[in-house]
Amino acid sequence: MAQEAAAKGITVNVIAPGYVATEMVRAVPAEVLEKIVAKIPAGRLGDANDIARGVLFLVADEAVFFTGSTLSINGGQHIY
Repeated sequence: MAQEAAAKGITVNVIAPGYVATEMVRAVPAEVLEKIVAKIPAGRLGDANDIARGVLFLVADEAVFFTGSTLSINGGQHIY
């Protein structure tokens, strides 16, 4: 899609979030959640603002040349 839309000035990107402090993640048993957080180099779960900042970047005029990209917002847990 990114290649097809680029000529029309349309960018196509995705955000791949890591563990975010949502109701679903907070429902995980505490001992399991502690093990998950221990594997995140940033040492914490993400929050909605972390994801929102990524969205704001991708919709900004300065990101006009970003297309076909995956923005991983995961505190360093997965690096590709």
